[in-house]
Amino acid sequence: MVKIDVITTRGGDKGYTSLGDGTRLRKDAIRVEAYGDVDEVNAALGVLRLHLGDDQEADAMLLRIQNDLFDLGADLCVPGTGENRLRIADAQCLRLEAEIAAMNAAIPPLASFVLPGGSAGAAHAHVARTITRRAERRTVTLADAETINPAAIRYLNRLSDHLFVLSRRLNANGANDVLWVPGATRD
Repeated sequence: MVKIDVITTRGGDKGYTSLGDGTRLRKDAIRVEAYGDVDEVNAALGVLRLHLGDDQEADAMLLRIQNDLFDLGADLCVPGTGENRLRIADAQCLRLEAEIAAMNAAIPPLASFVLPGGSAGAAHAHVARTITRRAERRTVTLADAETINPAAIRYLNRLSDHLFVLSRRLNANGANDVLWVPGATRD
């Protein structure tokens, strides 16, 4: 278990931070940006969980995902591919796929793109989805520069799909989706 005694260390006052292996990097380094975006996704999921009503199944899924995101952050904050480090695993990606399939089975197919909204929970799921896409883009950029665990990109890709399907579930299984009407506002 992690033990944190001191929060204010002043170690980052000059624009640098420590990675999990002790390496110091600028706070705007792509690796720091990537795991920072993952942290932002996690915070958005915390807000989303406040807007689920009594949906205990969705809350349990999101709590598991929040823990996964800490695993992913730990993965991204330690360079290299060492086996003795905490890494996001393919099993976590497969669990997301299974949850997507289970949720999607109860939702009718789409006839148009969905606008973020409908219910508060669905709107927050869309916000978390878009932050996830940014985290994925940053992680892809990192992967172009350094070797990373390929499951990190897969996990973020699956998570954005998961959050999209969850948004539809939170909109009464798609019944309350707000659909895009192409060109509807041109006149």
